[in-house]
Amino acid sequence: MKTYNKWMYAMLGVAVALMMMVVAFGGGVLLAPRLAAKSSIILQSTNALEKGLNLVPAISQDLQITTTNQTETAKKSNLAQLSDGDVVAAYEKSLTEIYKNALPSVVYLNVTKKVAQKSAMENFDFNGLPSPFENLPDKPQEFINRAQGSGFVWDKEGHILTNNHVVADATEIEVVFANDKRVAAKLVATDPDADLAMIKVDLPASELTPLALGDSDTLEAGQLAIAIGNPFGQDFTMTSGIISAVGRTIQSGTSQFSIPEVIQTDAPINPGNSGGPLLNRLGEVIGINTQIMSQSGASAGIGFAVPINIAKQVAPSLMKGQNYDYAWLGISGTTLNAEVADFLHLPKETTGAIVLSVAQDGPADKAGLQGSDKTLKVNGEEFQLGGDIITAINGQPVKEMNDLITYLVDNAKPQDVVTLDVIHPTGKSEQVKVTLGVRPKSVAEDNSGDK
Repeated sequence: MKTYNKWMYAMLGVAVALMMMVVAFGGGVLLAPRLAAKSSIILQSTNALEKGLNLVPAISQDLQITTTNQTETAKKSNLAQLSDGDVVAAYEKSLTEIYKNALPSVVYLNVTKKVAQKSAMENFDFNGLPSPFENLPDKPQEFINRAQGSGFVWDKEGHILTNNHVVADATEIEVVFANDKRVAAKLVATDPDADLAMIKVDLPASELTPLALGDSDTLEAGQLAIAIGNPFGQDFTMTSGIISAVGRTIQSGTSQFSIPEVIQTDAPINPGNSGGPLLNRLGEVIGINTQIMSQSGASAGIGFAVPINIAKQVAPSLMKGQNYDYAWLGISGTTLNAEVADFLHLPKETTGAIVLSVAQDGPADKAGLQGSDKTLKVNGEEFQLGGDIITAINGQPVKEMNDLITYLVDNAKPQDVVTLDVIHPTGKSEQVKVTLGVRPKSVAEDNSGDK
C-alpha cells in the first residue's frame, strides 16, 4: 500500500509539472502584462530560467517588449507632468552654466590703429592761386583709430583667436579678461580670406582656459546657438537664439574671396561681437562671429559666423606666424540656373557652375578653361553665357558655385591635381585635369579667383 501511495504521489507530481509547462508555453503571452509590474524581478528570473530549463524564450521576448513599452510610457508621463516653469528653469540653468564655463575664456579687445588721413582742402583747386593753408603749422599725417572686438582663448600657450578685421594693422592690442585682468597682446598672423587672426598674450598656463571646440559639420538648423562678446562695448554679454541655416557662402570683408560653410544665426550679434565665439548647447565653439546683415548697423536677426572647422584648419599655420595657403583654381563663376540651361538646350536636370572669367596664367587658364563672352537677358535680368560649365570635381557633383568653393577649401591643397567634369560652350563634355595653385594674397595679383 505504501508502495502504491508513493507511485500515486509520483504520478501526481509529474501531472502537475506537465500542467505548469503547458501554462508556461501556452499562457506566457497572457501572463506577461501581469508579470511586467515586477519587471526587474522577472528579467532576473528569466535569465535564471534560460540558463536552467531553457523553457522561457517565448515568454522573455514578450516581457522585454512590455517592459520597454512601459518604460517609454513612464518617460512620456514624467515629461507630461513637467510644468512650463520646470522647462523654463531647466533652460535657464543650462544657459547659466554655459555662460559661467565660457566666461574665463572669452576676452574683450581694445585695439589701436594708426590711420593715414588727408585734409579735406589738400586736393582743393584754388585756380592757380597759393593755398591759404600753406603756411599753417604742420598737420598730423596720421590719426589714431580705436576699435573694440572680442576673441577667445585657443590654447594654454596664450594664443587667442579673433577676426582679422578686428586686429589687422593694429599698433596696440589690449586683452581684457572677465576678471578684469588686462594684458598687452601681439599680432601673430592673419588670414584675410577667412577673416581670422591669431594674437598672443604672455601669461602662465594656469591663467588660461581654452574653450572646447565643437564640430561645425554636424550642425543643423534649429539647434541652440549662444554668442558671447562685447557688443557696443558692453563687455561679456551673452545672447542666444538658434542656428537659422548652415552652408551659407559670404564674401570675406577683408579679402576678394568667399568664405564657405558659414553659419547663420538669429542670436543677436552687434558691432563689438566680432571675433567672439558662437557656442552650442554643450558650450563648445561652433563658429566665430564675423558679420551681420543689417540696414541700421545693429542686429536684425541675421548674423554670420565662420565655421570652427575652418578655424581648426587654419590655426596651426597662424600660430607659427605663417600664412595659410588655400588651393586656387583661378576662376570666378556663378551657379547655372534653369533659364540659362534651357537657353543652352541642356537637359533639365543639368546643374553646375558657369565659369565667368579665368585668371590669366592661372591654373584654370593653363588647363584650357574658358570664361563667358556673351550675355542673355531674361525679364530684364542679364546672365553671362559662353563659359565652360563645371558639373563635378573629383567625382563630387557641383550643383552650384558654392559646392566648388567648399570642395577647394575643405578637400584640396596647392599642387593637387583635380579632375573637373566640364561641358564646353560647344556642348561637348570632357574631363579636364587641373593642377591647383596657391591663392594670391591681394586683389592686385588677380582680379578673379574661386569666388
